[in-house]
Formats: sequence, C-alpha cells, structure tokens
Amino acid sequence: MSSILTNSSAMVALQTLKSVNSNLQQTQSEISTGKSVASAKDNSAVWAISKVMESDVKGFKGIQESLSLGESTVAVARNASETVTDLLTDIKGKIVAAQEENVDREKIQTDIDALTDQIKTVVGAAQFNGLNLVQGTEDVNILSSLDRSGNGDVSAASITVARQDLSTETGQYGSTAVTGGDLTALGSVNGAASGTSGAQAGLNAQIQVTEGGGAGFADGDTFSLTVGGSSFTVSLAGTESATDVATLLQGEINARDIDGVTATLGANPGELVISNTNAFEDVDVSVSSSLTDTTGGAGANLEELNGATGLTQTSGTIAQRAEAIDFSAAANVAEGDGFEVTVAGAAFRYVAGAGETMEDVARGLKTAIDSNPPDGVTTKVQLDDATGAYSLAIDYDNASTTTIALAASTGGEASGGLFGLDSLDVTTNAGADSALDNIESLIQNSIDAAAEFGSAGGRIETQSEFVGKLVDSLKSGIGTLVDADLEETSARLQALQVQQQLATQSLSIANQAPQNILSLFR
Repeated sequence: MSSILTNSSAMVALQTLKSVNSNLQQTQSEISTGKSVASAKDNSAVWAISKVMESDVKGFKGIQESLSLGESTVAVARNASETVTDLLTDIKGKIVAAQEENVDREKIQTDIDALTDQIKTVVGAAQFNGLNLVQGTEDVNILSSLDRSGNGDVSAASITVARQDLSTETGQYGSTAVTGGDLTALGSVNGAASGTSGAQAGLNAQIQVTEGGGAGFADGDTFSLTVGGSSFTVSLAGTESATDVATLLQGEINARDIDGVTATLGANPGELVISNTNAFEDVDVSVSSSLTDTTGGAGANLEELNGATGLTQTSGTIAQRAEAIDFSAAANVAEGDGFEVTVAGAAFRYVAGAGETMEDVARGLKTAIDSNPPDGVTTKVQLDDATGAYSLAIDYDNASTTTIALAASTGGEASGGLFGLDSLDVTTNAGADSALDNIESLIQNSIDAAAEFGSAGGRIETQSEFVGKLVDSLKSGIGTLVDADLEETSARLQALQVQQQLATQSLSIANQAPQNILSLFR
C-alpha cells in the first residue's frame, strides 16, 4: 500500500545513510587520530587498560632519569676511589723509600703530606648534584622500578648504594659504655679487660737436664734441641755432668745468633733458661735425648714455661714479649661501636663503620696508636689461623711494664675509611715501620670502595637498560590495544564512501515515491 503520510522506503534509506555516515565518521576519526580507541566511549575497557599502561610508561621514564642520575653519581664516586687508590699507592712508594736510613726522610714526609692533601681534595670534590658517596656512612637509595601487584597496588623498588667513607675523620666515641661480660665478649687481655706489657717476667723456657740415679751419662749419649726453627744435637764423651750438658746446649744456642733468643744457665745444676725478647714473635722449643742409661729420670724436659712451673713436657712455645688484646671472632660489630685502648697512660679510640669486622677494629686501633705512640710502644695486628680471631699486640720496649686496658661503647659516629692517613710519619725508624704496615690497610679500604662502587654502577646500568626495554614493550602493547590499522581503515573508508553515495541515491529515490502517487490524481 502506498501512502503520502508514511514513506517507509525513505525511512529505511535514511537509517542506512545515518549508519553509513556514523561509520564513516568513526573511520575518519581513526585516520585523523591514528587510534581505534581514542576515548572511553570507543571501548571503555581497552581505554582504561591503555591509560594505566600510559601512566606506567611515564613513571618508568622518570625512573630512567633517576637511574641516569644515580649512575653518574656512582661513576663519580668510583673514579674518586680509583684516584685515591693510585695516590695511596704513590704514598706507599714514598714510605718504602723511607725504610732506608740514608735518605732525606724530611723531604719524603713533605711529599707524603702533599699527596695526603691531594687525597682530601679528591674526596671532598667527588660529588654529583650535591651528593658525595665517599663521605659519610648513610646508604643512598636510587629508585629503580615500580612494582604493580595483581590488585593494582603500586610500590617503589630501589637499588641501595652503600656509602664508602674515604675521609680521615676520627669519628665520635659513643656515650653508652659496654661493661662486664659484654665487654670481654668483644675483646680481652688474657680474659680480662686489662693486662700488662713490657719487661714482663716469665717469657722464657727453663730446661732441666737430669743425670738420674744410674751410672750417669755414657760415651755417645746425645741431647737434641730445637729453638725457633734451628735444630742441633750435642754428643757426650761420658764424663759430663748435667750442668756441663746445659752449658753445651747454651753455647750452641747463643752461637746460632737466633733473633731475639738468648740462653743462660739457671740457679740450679743442669738448668738452662731460654729467653725470648722478640716483640711480636713466639719461639718454639723442644728437647729430646738418647741415653744409654735412663734410670732415675735421666734426660731433659721443660720444667717452666712463660711463668708456669712444675711442668714435665718436652716441647712448648715461648710467648712474644708484647701483650695482645684478643678480639672475638664470633662477635658482631655494629656501626657506631667504639673501642678504646689505654696504653702508657694515653687513650686511643676507633669507631667502627657499617659492615666492619673485628679485623677492621684491630687495624683501626693500631692506626690510632701508631698516629701518636707513647715512647717505646709499637703495635701489630695478628691472626690466629686456628680460630680465625684477630688480636692487637702491643709492645712496650721499656725496662718497666705498662697497663693495657680495653673499653668499648655504642652509639658513636664512625671513623673515616682513611683514618690515620694524615698521621703517617716516616721521619723516624719506628714511624716508617708503622707507616708501611698501616698504608696497606688504607689502600685496601680504597680498593674495596672502588670495587663496591663498580658493582653498584653495574647494577644500575643493567637496570637502566631493562627499564628502557620495558618502556618500549609497554608502548608496543599500548599501540596494539588502541592504534588503528590504517591499511584496513583506508580500505574501509573507500567502501564507506561508496556506501554513502549509494545510500544518498536510495534516499533520493525513496523521497520521490509520494510524487509518483500525486501523478495518479492528474
């Protein structure tokens, strides 16, 4: 049925044209924006995901900048540490030259002081954007990533770079004292908080030669003795007494000129006293005999050692003259733990830094003492291979003895990694010896610092490369979600333009239908 009131064909043609125009408008929008999802109304779910990913991309770009800044800061610190290592090596060369007595030590000391000042300048200038990693002890966190959990929560991740203090600061001793068993658990002098060093009695081994109750010594009998690695044997003619044998052994020992070792006859017949005056070296002693008649206890043995009496052993070790502060291998050292050694009435302190051990404490105290030692005081850090424990041996080369005391505290500020550098003094024999020992610790500290910064720099560089690749992957993913396929869109545009023309023609034809009805009434 035809009607002039309702043109169904025109209505259908109009709806078709509207649909084609809408699709054409969408296609033209995709071409102009390059996106198939340009707003939330296009596809709300995809749009929301893409916006979250875009925010992550911006966040990771900020992280890249943070990593670049951190990498540059660490590189400056590493270069400074390497430069300090080179300068310390130069100082070591000067110290080695000062070991000779026929050199101008004053001029060498001037060179060392100049190199020390240069090291301080390098350490002070090693900052990037105001951050200096070779001064102070506080760790630095460099933003390295943003971690998004399954529920959408975001947390920041960081790379921690430990500062490596290469200053010469003495630190600040804490005010909270460590006492009693807590103190001796850290370190002690023969199990106590104090002891003595110097011209101590009892640093000897007393050997008793005994003829026994038989026929005495026979022709061909022998006595063998080992002292400080030097061994010898004396043969008897059979006419000697116990004192004669002791005299023969005494002569053999003294003739060998063993460093720091002397032998004398004791007050009783057959007694031989072997003394050790070495400051930092023990002396092993052993005695044996080969006798025809051993009745009545004939032979030789150690009856006294380092003050202990009533012994019957045949070997032992004569202790060094120096007294040692033994530090526990099991004790933990925290940053700010302070240690104080009092010797010859003077107090010397060292405050531990982060990550340090008892070895560092022993070496730090040695450096403190060597920087201004009392007359006759020398030091040496020693390691017990059996227990892994370190000790600080303190010798007092004096006719009298002095008290050595250990104290400790918590809550201080750490000494610098190059503590004691500006106190190196090669103008005396003792100072040159101490400087040669201490410079090794300082060089090792700077090497450790450079290695730590090198490792941190490598981690930061790796993370920076990863974040860069991650940003590229996120951008690619966002593009996959929202970018338009322009090849497909171009083809669709041409098709829609044709459809638009056809729909327009269809609408035009449909609109002419009422005119056809009107012709029926003419």
